Amino acid sequence: MNTDPSGFSQLSGCASDAPLHAKTLSKSPHASCRRWWTFVGAGSLIAVGYMDPGNWATALAGGARYGYELLFVVLSASLMGMLLQWVASRVGVVTGRDLAQLCRDRFSRRTTLGLWVACEIAIIACDVAEVVGSAVALQMLFGISLTAGVLCSAVATFVMLALQSRGRRPLQCAITALILFVGVCFVVELALAHPVWGAALRGFAPPRALLRDAGMLWLAAGILGATVMPHNLYLHSALVKDHAPNRDDVTIGRALKGVNIDTFASLGLAFVVNASLLVVAAAVFHANGHFDVDDLGDAHRLIAPLVGSHWAGIAFATALLACGLNATVTGTLAGQAVMEGFLNLRIAQWARALMTRSLAIGPALLAVGFYGQHGSNALLVSTQVVLSLQLPLAIIPLVRFASDGNLMGRWRVSRAPLVAAWACAGVILGLNAALLWQALP
Repeated sequence: MNTDPSGFSQLSGCASDAPLHAKTLSKSPHASCRRWWTFVGAGSLIAVGYMDPGNWATALAGGARYGYELLFVVLSASLMGMLLQWVASRVGVVTGRDLAQLCRDRFSRRTTLGLWVACEIAIIACDVAEVVGSAVALQMLFGISLTAGVLCSAVATFVMLALQSRGRRPLQCAITALILFVGVCFVVELALAHPVWGAALRGFAPPRALLRDAGMLWLAAGILGATVMPHNLYLHSALVKDHAPNRDDVTIGRALKGVNIDTFASLGLAFVVNASLLVVAAAVFHANGHFDVDDLGDAHRLIAPLVGSHWAGIAFATALLACGLNATVTGTLAGQAVMEGFLNLRIAQWARALMTRSLAIGPALLAVGFYGQHGSNALLVSTQVVLSLQLPLAIIPLVRFASDGNLMGRWRVSRAPLVAAWACAGVILGLNAALLWQALP
């Protein structure tokens, strides 16, 4: 009988049968191979957060307005994300505790509650983006109103989570299949868009106007917040914390190897999708003088006639819906992880999903009801900026724990990776400071 009311342990690894694996590891020549496959899956769940509708809104707006120039930001944000998710997974595997639990153990109650509230705000902001993005996709495909789409997207969360009742693999396989489907859709989009690849390659160089152009800085912060999500750091450490139950060096080393392969492969695919989205926007909209395409509805309406194929619009809408459905699951799981970690409180998945979704539906309905499609997209970009502002509150404790020799032992993060992690925190703090400075009257 499962005593975990949330069902979260089903997705965090095979904790219950891990000792059995450890015992049989030396007896079977194929056991290590089977053991490696138990580490696959968490990366896919994390990659979902890197391809949610918020990424679509910021990448489309950036590509339409500035062409290929913000590819540098997409690349930088993806590399930061890979590094920080690597650190988060390392902390989870080595300590057997997730980031939220470590914060509860080592910080005062007031600090812990403050961090929990900040993380919940980030999760709700992300969920708003997922609700709105899914609603827009449903309107594109079936012509239903945005209001009805918001309500339908709320129901879809429970449908996706129902797969978990059969164990962690069915849900992980469904999510991985949807990610691969999104990748195929963008192969189609790139083939139809005919981008200028030389200009795209030059877009990976730092744009000179980044800190001078308020609009470019706003979109850069949005891209960063849409890519490196604070609650993903908490979730990743929670998903892998039971992968090395014996806590010996051999088990930890094997677990870290499998987790690292899973993480970098999944986030590498997410980067390709995000870069492809911006490249398509630059090649289709910016190249044809449509610099003000800043919402998903306009993008869907224009993409088919501009590339000369109705398949472009269909691929665009279905890929957006797939990303929205996937991201709803990640948000719910992240909410469970932070609530259990910070408050030591477990609730059923349906209750957690209902709570988060209820708080997200209000702003989503308000935006689509009063401002229509344009208002919904402005809300999407704004939610990603909120995520960017919340990032340091997750990164700074994470890096502190990862570099603590007493906590991590020989597996602590040091030297170049540690410098790079603190540099990421510094860049994010600097970007947020510049954003707030420009927002002042």
